[in-house]
Amino acid sequence: MGDEWTAIAKVYDPLKAGSIDGTDDRPHDRGVQRAMLAKYKPRKAQLDGDPDCTLFVSRLNPDTDERSLLKAFQKYGDIVTVTVVRDIVTGFSKCYGFVEFKKEKSAIRARQDAHEDVVDERVLFVDWEFSRSLPGWVPRRLGGGFGGQKESGQLRFGGRDRPFKKPINLHHKGSYQPRDVRGYADNEDRHRHRDRYDEGRRDKDRYQSRDRDKDRERDSRDKERERDTYRDRDRDRDKDRERDTYRDRDRDRDKDRDRDRDKDRDRYRDRDRVKEWIKNEKDEDREKDERRKDRGGRY
Repeated sequence: MGDEWTAIAKVYDPLKAGSIDGTDDRPHDRGVQRAMLAKYKPRKAQLDGDPDCTLFVSRLNPDTDERSLLKAFQKYGDIVTVTVVRDIVTGFSKCYGFVEFKKEKSAIRARQDAHEDVVDERVLFVDWEFSRSLPGWVPRRLGGGFGGQKESGQLRFGGRDRPFKKPINLHHKGSYQPRDVRGYADNEDRHRHRDRYDEGRRDKDRYQSRDRDKDRERDSRDKERERDTYRDRDRDRDKDRERDTYRDRDRDRDKDRDRDRDKDRDRYRDRDRVKEWIKNEKDEDREKDERRKDRGGRY
C-alpha cells in the first residue's frame, strides 16, 4: 500500500475489503472466499445508462417506490431513469435502487447532499454505482460489497460507509490522504476522473450563492424538523406507555382494595348474622323455659 494508501478503495479487492485496514493476506470468512472466486457481470438493465451519472441508493423503506425517489432527487438536476430493484418472484422491494442523472455534475451534487436524507422515515445511503465504475467490483450477494452489519460478522471496508483505517505500520507524514473519489485501472482514467472531480468541485463553489444557501438552509431546517417530529413521536409513545403502565398499576391496586373491602364486609356481615342467630336461639330457649314454668305452676 505505502504512499498510495487511501481510505476509499480505488480498485476493489475482496481480500482487502475484508480487513479494517486493507492489509489482510488471507480470507477470514467464507464470504471473502466466494467473492475472490466470483465472476460478476452487471445486469442488462444497468448497461444502458451512464455509470458516471448513476447513483446507488440503499436503505430504502420497503414501501418506497420510484415516484418517491424521483421526488427526493429531482431537485438536484434532470433525471433520466429511476429504478427500485424488486424481487423477481414476489415483486417486493429489495430496499435499494439506482438514480441516473442527465448530467454528471448533478450526480456529484446529489451524492454529496442527498446522503443521509430522510425519505419515508428512512435515512438514505447514497454512493456511486460501482458495478461498472469500480474495477474488480463484486456485489454483496456474492460475498463482496462495502459496509455490512456487525451482527452478520462479514464487515466490508473501503467504502463511504466504512472506510479503511490507517495501518499501524504507516508512520510517515502524508501517507493518510483520504479521497472521496472512485478508482480506475489505469493512469489515464485516474487523471480523467481527477479532472472531472475538480470540475465538480468548481461547480459546487458556483452553487454557493445566496439563493443556494437559502435552499440548503431550508432543506437542513426541514430535515431537523422531521427528525424532531420522529423524536417527539417516540417520546410521546414512551409517555403513553408509561402512563398506561401507571394506570394499569393503579387499577390493579384499586381492584385489590375493593376486593379486600368486600371480604371485610362479608366477614362482618357473617359475624353479625351469627350473633343474631345466637341471640334468637337464646330468646327461644328463654321463652320455652318460661312456658315450662307456667305449665309446672298450673299443675
